[in-house]
Formats: sequence, C-alpha cells, structure tokens
Amino acid sequence: MIGTVLSGRYKLEAKLGSGGMSTVYLARDTTLDRQVAVKVMHREMSEQEDQLQRFRQEARAVAKLSHPNVVAVIDAGEDGGHPYIVFEYVEGETLKQRINRVGALDPQEALAYAIEIARGLTVAHNRNMVHRDIKPQNVLIDAEGRAKLTDFGISRQLEQDGMTATGRVLGTTDYVAPEQAMGHPVDQRSDVYSLGVVLYEMMVGQVPFHADSQVGVAMKHVNEELPDVQQRRPELSAAAAMVVERATAKDPDRRYQEVGDLIDDLATALEVEAARAGATTGEATSVLEAVPPAERKLSGGGGRRSWLLIGGLALAAAAILLALQLIGSGNGPGGGGALKGKGSTVALSSASDYDPEGDGQENPETVSLAVDGNPTTTAWSSEHYDTDTFAGTKSGENPGVGLYVTARSTTTPSEMIVRTPTPGWDAQVFASPSGPPEELSEWGEPVGEVTDASDSAEIELHLGSPAKYFLLWFNRASPARDQEGRYQIEISDVKLID
Repeated sequence: MIGTVLSGRYKLEAKLGSGGMSTVYLARDTTLDRQVAVKVMHREMSEQEDQLQRFRQEARAVAKLSHPNVVAVIDAGEDGGHPYIVFEYVEGETLKQRINRVGALDPQEALAYAIEIARGLTVAHNRNMVHRDIKPQNVLIDAEGRAKLTDFGISRQLEQDGMTATGRVLGTTDYVAPEQAMGHPVDQRSDVYSLGVVLYEMMVGQVPFHADSQVGVAMKHVNEELPDVQQRRPELSAAAAMVVERATAKDPDRRYQEVGDLIDDLATALEVEAARAGATTGEATSVLEAVPPAERKLSGGGGRRSWLLIGGLALAAAAILLALQLIGSGNGPGGGGALKGKGSTVALSSASDYDPEGDGQENPETVSLAVDGNPTTTAWSSEHYDTDTFAGTKSGENPGVGLYVTARSTTTPSEMIVRTPTPGWDAQVFASPSGPPEELSEWGEPVGEVTDASDSAEIELHLGSPAKYFLLWFNRASPARDQEGRYQIEISDVKLID
C-alpha cells in the first residue's frame, strides 16, 4: 500500500511495523503537511465483524485519552475497505528495541519509564478501561526520552461489575497476568501485573519465563513465581525489588489495587536509586522533577508493614556523596567489605516490626530502612524505654521488642549480619517456615543469639529445617543516642548469609 492516499489526505510512505490485525505506516498528512502514523487493518481481518469492532473500539477508546504518556489519536476512517486509525508520529524506538539494543537498563531509567507508562495507564483506568496488552513493544520512547503507551487494540471498557468478558485469552504471553492466561475476568490489576513484568525485563534485560510454546510461558505465569530480580541484578535496591514483587503477585488481591499506589512506590524506589547513585540520570531527572518532595512510604502488600522513609534527596549533596563513596569503597562503618569471604546473600522481600509484648507496633514507619541496602545513613529505631529491659512492656519470661525479615523463599542461612549505630544490645534469633507467628512462644527455640552486640554483629544460625521468617528479638537495649538516661535499639542493616 506504499503510495496509497487514504481519504484523499494520508499518503502512506513507509512501513513501520505489522501485526496479526494491522500494519502501521509512516504517512504524510497532506492537509497539515506533517508526519503521522497510520494503522491500517488487514483486509481479511476487516471482513470479520468481531475484529472490525475491536479495531473501531481502539479508535473510540484512545480518542478519549489525552496525556503526554499516551500516543494520541488524530483521526480514523475507512477507505476502499481499509479501516484505519491515524496517530501522532513518535520518532524514536520502542522500549523493546531499546532493551534489545542495550540490554538491562539503568535502574533509574527503568523506574522512570515504568512511572511514565503507569501515568499513561492511570488516564485509561480513570475512564474505566483496561489495556490488556502492556508490553515493551507497545511503549514508544520519543526523541526526548519520554515513554508513550500505545496500541489499545484489545482494550475493553469495563462492564458495570468492573470486569471484562471471560472465555477468551488476549494479550502477549510473555507479560500476561495469571487470570488473563486462564481466560478469567480481568481488570486494572491485570495491567499492573503486566507492567510489573515489563519492569522486571527492563531491570534484568530479558523476560522472566521461557518455554517451548506460548502456552508453556502462560502456564509459568500461572504456576511459577517470577525469578528473584535481586538475584539477577544484585545491585538493585530492596525498594525497587519490592515493587516488582508486589506488582507481579499471582493473586490480584495482593497486587497494587490502583496504579496510583504503584506510581507512589515507583517514585520512592527511584528516589532510593538516585540517592544511592549520588545523582539522577537521563529520564529520571525529568520524572523526579514532577514527584512531590515529601517523604513516601513503600506500602508493601499481603499484610506486611513495609514502610520506607526516604531522606536521601533532602540531605546535603556533599553528605550523600561522602556516604556513597564510603559504601562503595568498603571503608564506611561495616562498609562494602563486611561480606567479603562469606557466602551469598539471601534475598529478602521485606522487614516488619514486632511488638507482641507492648502496643503491637514498634515504629513501623521506619522498619524497611533495616533492609533498604543503605547500611550507613538510614536505620530503623525502636521506641524509647526507661530501662534496658524494656520497662513498660508486658511482664513475662522474655520481655523485649523485635523485627523480623522475610526471605523471598524458604532457606537455611548459616549467619545473620546486623549493623547498628547503637551497639551493646542482646538479642535472640528465631526462625519459622510459615506465619509469621503472632506470639513469641509460637516461634519455637532460638536458632542464634548475640550478647553485647558490636556495630556489625555476626550471629551464627543453626536451623534444623528451611525457614522463611527470621525474627531478631531484642531482650536488652542500648543507651539511646538522642535521649540521656533512656534506652533504644537502632538497626541500619540486616542480612542473611547462606
């Protein structure tokens, strides 16, 4: 069709791409003398009424969307039995092409693109639409580096009950949500899952699952957990890994329920990566300029209380750079050399405060700082106590407070390394394969202990069987740094070592 002029206006000049339903051409709008992209439906597809309806649906749906991160629809029509849609022409490359060209993206760049894709999705979701085919092939990166979401070809207006029709699996299996792969009803949370897989691919450089057939890949999305992104990309922050984990939960109820919540956590993770790097790079700069400077929480999921307070960007630049240099060189407190000569680090998904002997919580707002990958400048702190034996907690055989970390899968670590700015405390370590147990007595016997802990305590662990939850139970506190005569625990980093 090169050279064809549709409706006397759009001259097709070159083929940009083709799919099962249509071909996209670079065209010249002869009326306004500008380049546009024209999607022309294949003639054999246009003869199928259901496919024609889907094509027209895309034009109507996207025409309602106006957002910098969504490719705009300019016009639509039919000419000589060829239905077509006219889009703005985005000069650049697809996100898939970029990943294929450079491999795994810089974490800041990946998070920035994910935020922009999510922003585009927000507009669609606010109009009660679900895209159903989020993949890097459907994300265009323009000349300024901005991500734009396109191809709403299988999007659907949600029905009154908030679900799409069942019985037909649509979408690309590399990114398909489990419920979509099974032909079950889908909603906005299915888009969240697919975006989580796209973020994984940007971080790692490849999709999480491979099989001999598309059905095989789809079934892996249904039955298998995504490979641990931090094992594939060890330098990635826990904040970023936690976003991937929650977005790709198999159960839709355990995912982000709204894209806005996903954007908040993506922005927080981007701040973490920027603070660790000492500066923002590329697209991350413009994205962060649009992010309110207030501290955010990484809300976690499935009942865990994972709060992430970020002060990195508010610190003086010199202080950030100094801390990062110390961490990178291994010369800071504990430094990067603390794990030299040891086994591999167990991937952790979260940290949670634990206070069954008190009011049920122990500064949950800061507990995720114990696993944020920054062992020198951020820390979880307990409440202040009048004695080193935690006066005010319930009387019992083992008064105290604690925090527990959750491994991504059951494991049998040989050691726990705990960094603290308030050394001198005593603690026991407990482990459980399920739960986490609500009462201390339900954790069983301790698997490790430390007395008069140093600023980098190495606690030997002796597990009889694999566990997933690891409780650090403090039964003697240290003098508080900020209040004379009072006692407190501060933990800046927790690691499990195989």
